[in-house]
Amino acid sequence: MVDLRPAEEDILAAMKQKTRYNVRLAARKGVTVRSGTVDDLPTFHRLSQITGQRDGFGVHSPEYFRAAFELFAPDCALLLAEVEGEPVAGVMVFAHGSTAYYLFGASSDAHREKLPAYLLQWEAMRWARGRGCLRYDLWGIPDADEATLEANFAAYGEESPGLWGVYRFKRGFGGQVVRAAGAFDFVANRPLYWAYRQWMARRRGGGLA
Repeated sequence: MVDLRPAEEDILAAMKQKTRYNVRLAARKGVTVRSGTVDDLPTFHRLSQITGQRDGFGVHSPEYFRAAFELFAPDCALLLAEVEGEPVAGVMVFAHGSTAYYLFGASSDAHREKLPAYLLQWEAMRWARGRGCLRYDLWGIPDADEATLEANFAAYGEESPGLWGVYRFKRGFGGQVVRAAGAFDFVANRPLYWAYRQWMARRRGGGLA
């Protein structure tokens, strides 16, 4: 969770040195960031599909992204990073109350060496500050104690498997680790819930947990 109350230069100063450098380097390498409209959602979905195939996770449908964008407008920002007019990365950020939430991010395989994701996150934070938000929530990181998190921050790179690469990227923007209560299932139909858990266990290739 990044504190957005300080001045922009102070927020940058609180980042890890390499992250702050990468934010500025992306701009010097010709990355630009613009606000997207509903007409840019197909582009964002295409970038999401590339990201999902590369990193091995599921992607929402175009209808899902459109519904989210339209339902939360004007408290939703679709930001696109471009290199010479070519969209190479994007984020969707949602503001609610005094907090902005980074929920969806995507990138192509083109121009990754120009580090568009760093400038995107910074511009998303600037958008959130402009809306009066006090915090920027980067969302999920590995569920580990602080010592383990910091040890693995030093040990892993951004291309590391699982959430450790994600953690290294997010932790670089500074902020504090904030823990919340976990998610719990409300069981309305016990036989159906048992069948669901059996099915999920088979999908994972293991026994019932």
